Amino acid sequence: MHQLEARGASVITPSHDHYDLRRAEACWELFRDEQPDVVIHLAAHVGGIGANREHPGEFFYDNLTMGVNLLHEAQRAGVRKFVTVGTVCAYPKYTPVPFREADLWEGYPEETNAPYGIAKKALLVMGQAYRQQYGFNAIYLLPTNLYGPGDNFDPASSHVIPALIRKCVIAQERHEAEIVVWGTGAASREFLYVEDAAEGILRATEVYDDPDPLNLGSGKEIRIGDLAAMIVALTGYQGLLRWDAGKPDGQPRRCLDTSRAQRELGWTAQTPFGEGLRQTIEWFRKTQQEIKAA
Repeated sequence: MHQLEARGASVITPSHDHYDLRRAEACWELFRDEQPDVVIHLAAHVGGIGANREHPGEFFYDNLTMGVNLLHEAQRAGVRKFVTVGTVCAYPKYTPVPFREADLWEGYPEETNAPYGIAKKALLVMGQAYRQQYGFNAIYLLPTNLYGPGDNFDPASSHVIPALIRKCVIAQERHEAEIVVWGTGAASREFLYVEDAAEGILRATEVYDDPDPLNLGSGKEIRIGDLAAMIVALTGYQGLLRWDAGKPDGQPRRCLDTSRAQRELGWTAQTPFGEGLRQTIEWFRKTQQEIKAA
């Protein structure tokens, strides 16, 4: 939000309590009440592998209906530009690395997050269709896995970085001898720091008007096993990691080709991964201390 405000924008962040975006009427009321000029669609029902496995129907329905309603009502309301922030989960399970935007339709997504990924990918088709029929300026961005201060650390729904940080910090506080980590550690992921992601999204909002999707990422891949070792070292946890190979690894590899974003936006990720992890760990520890002190 602060990056938008620094650009002179008046920012509206509607809450679920006031506007349930799964209801078309609520979306119509939102545009009637607020009359935005540009929409950056970030609303999503998300979670890690476990949450995706437990709630595939909810993830599909909620994400599809929110996006469909918002985009449709935005076009009806005369919004100048609509930015859909999609997901790397839309890519096929065995996409060649690095993932190129042209590969998006070359197979089915990884099974554990396919309902979520397909729901989000449908909004790319909708935006292109509305551009073709109505001349609506809808663009679609494909960010890789995000992380940073303010992330979701709920153990029931968090993604891998906040989940590992929480496990290590809590285990350190409780002097636990080991922590259990899902999977084998062999899968890889690419991560983008939240501030870099925000800058990429805003640059695209300012200058990108192409109907084709656009990757946003760091272009750097890391094995989950190596990620866990980094977080153990950065948190100072002294115990052991035990891998639960009975739990799924998810997609085998993830790493984006970010060359189009560099050309089209003049944007690249700036935050070194270790520094981003340190800031995320510090934020979590500070937040935990504030909760205990309250």
